[in-house]
Parts: sequence; structure tokens; C-alpha cells
Amino acid sequence: MKRTLLLLAFLAFQILFSQQADFLKIKKYKISHLDPKIQETSGLNLFDGKLYTFNDSGNAPELFEINKTSGEIIRTLTVNAKNTDWEALTNDGTHFYIGDFGNNDGSRRHLTIYKVPFQADSLQNSMVREIKFHYPEQTEYKSTYFNTDYDAEAMVYTNGKLHLFTKEWASKATVHYVIDPDLSEKQDAVKTETYQTNFMVTDAAYFEKKLYLVGYTKKTEVFLDVFTETEPGRFFNEAPKHYYLGSSLSIGQIEGVAVDETGIYISGEKFKYPLGSTKPALYFVPKKQLRD
Repeated sequence: MKRTLLLLAFLAFQILFSQQADFLKIKKYKISHLDPKIQETSGLNLFDGKLYTFNDSGNAPELFEINKTSGEIIRTLTVNAKNTDWEALTNDGTHFYIGDFGNNDGSRRHLTIYKVPFQADSLQNSMVREIKFHYPEQTEYKSTYFNTDYDAEAMVYTNGKLHLFTKEWASKATVHYVIDPDLSEKQDAVKTETYQTNFMVTDAAYFEKKLYLVGYTKKTEVFLDVFTETEPGRFFNEAPKHYYLGSSLSIGQIEGVAVDETGIYISGEKFKYPLGSTKPALYFVPKKQLRD
């Protein structure tokens, strides 16, 4: 009984805190639970109208095409690359880019993005290329779990560049870095702009000059920020539209977002908490539900 009262008090606090955001609770937009094979879904991307995801660290290097209306796995594509900690997925129309840069203890030195040619619904595994980078501002690599500002789980491709958005455990903000997808040597990620999200960014999508960032707080609140691109590759000049999506306790640990002309696809991985767990799920929010 005591634990239940504490949980109810905790949820009441969340609702009070979240009143500063527009409510867009996505629980009612759930398509389905996801297959247990992708219970650690950690990125989402639309390529030629088809929806793809993958699992994060400790899992096989595979992409999954999933049905947009049922969430079922349509097929599995094996990637000729190592899955140290895959966290983001985007594409340029001819290649997938897989962000192997998860770094939640801040000690990782080898950050990589895999550039994977994709033609006729087939991966060209013999031509997979590594894009290596580091953060020039990072000078220490001590292991400090969940207290680093050099983690990242979000990436989009636009204007010929890769745009990476950090997941800042300490500062609760995000830094926008730019990476050249054509360089063969290890490169400095170029710090471009910063925004105080007050949540930890877990994925990004770009569509029609809008940047979509999703993430959560340590209090399990889940948010979506929608930014307008005011000049090529610049997103943080204006305040975003800010939405409260719900609690991880009911919708899962939100780790994926993808957008097209019809609306927003959002995925959440399995989330465990003291009183139970939430199954991985796929959601779809129609475009008409977003405020102008």
C-alpha cells in the first residue's frame, strides 16, 4: 500500500510539472506492442516510405523493417558492422547511417557512424564505410555513468551533412554537432548550437524543415520538441513547440522517432520499474494532432 501511494504521489508530481507543455499523450495512439526480438528498439527511420529500427548495445548488428500499421517485423537485414552501442539511424536516400556512439559513462573514445549503401531493398555490405569522430571539447574520459554530457542517441541527415544531438545526463540540454559524411579520416565533430531541453534527447527526425527531438527525464516524463529550421542547418534560433507525451511507466522508454507527411512514428523500448514493466511499443500520431 505504501509503495502504491508513493507511486501515485510521484505521478501527480509529473502531471503538475508537465502542465507547462502541451499535452499530446501518445498512449491512445499505440499501434501495437513490438515483437520481443526488438524489445530494445533504439532508433527509428523512414527510407523510401518503409519503417526501420534496430536494437542497441549487446545485440546483433541488424536492421528490422517493420510494418507501419501493425508493428510486425517484415524482414531482418544483417549489417556488416559491429554493434558496440547503436543509438541512431538516418539516411540520405541512398545510404543508411547508423550511429554507433552510445556513451552513457562518458569514457568511450571510439565513436563511429556506419555508412551503409542501400539499393533495391538490399544492403551493400561489401561497401560499408566507417565515419570516425570525437568531441574536441571533451578532455577527460573517466567513467561516470549517467553523469556525462558526451553521450548521444540522435542524428539526422540534411544539407549534405550529418547532424548529431547529444544526450546530456548532467546538463539536461543538447548540443548540435555537425559531421561530414564524406571524410575518410577521423574528424572533429563541429559544435554548432545548444538548446536547454530540460530532458535527455534520445532520438531525432527531420522533415520539411522541422527538427523533431524526443527524450525523457529521470522522473520518467517523456517529451517531444519540434523546432523550425530558420536557416540551413540551424534549428535553435526559435523556441520549439513543446509536447508532453506521457510517462515511461505507461508508454515505455521512448527511443525512436520518424516523420513523414502523414504524421509521427514513435517507438519505445521495454521499460522496467520497481512495480513492474512496460512492453516495447510502436505509436503513430496523425499530423492533424499537432498544433500550428
